[in-house]
Amino acid sequence: MDLVNTTPAPAKGLVRAQDGTRIAYERYGDGPPLILVGEAARTGSGGERALAALLARRFSVVAYDRRAGREAREIDDLTALVEAVCGESGTAAVHGTASGGALALAAAAAGVPVGPLSVYEPPCGTVDAAGLGRVHARVLVVDGGASPAGTRRAARTVAAAVPRGRHRTLTGQTHEVAPHVLAPVLADFYAEEPAGV
Repeated sequence: MDLVNTTPAPAKGLVRAQDGTRIAYERYGDGPPLILVGEAARTGSGGERALAALLARRFSVVAYDRRAGREAREIDDLTALVEAVCGESGTAAVHGTASGGALALAAAAAGVPVGPLSVYEPPCGTVDAAGLGRVHARVLVVDGGASPAGTRRAARTVAAAVPRGRHRTLTGQTHEVAPHVLAPVLADFYAEEPAGV
């Protein structure tokens, strides 16, 4: 069964970034907000849509079209999206894949109001250690067990540098992670109560 084809069509929307640029997004499901930040070159990919469809069972999942450009501009775009979709909670959970993970971490370090944050195989060195130390959200850093050793090492390094970070390896997965393997891991992480609650 092809989940993407059996899922209702997403609601489409637009939000204006600080510089006036319109950012298109798609919303799947209903529930607490969860923003997907895809790889820059693969925004709107089939894997991202499949992940959104799987997570839409428990969340209001928002996927958007990233603009190429400076990190500061992309952080402004993500900030506008968080403000548009977060509702009364004031924060949105965020998941980023590869360069999208680096962007999500940089945004959290810059003070964008994100809730729990997960990243899949963020590139090494895209966020400095001092920046990672400013991320106050709960963070799950995930990698694939069949990914190259350097990619897995980078994931562990990021998890160790984030104050509330932890690491998880998905056995047998590569950089092209299977959405049906990743989705339940993310859903469980987002559903956890933060320590002290």
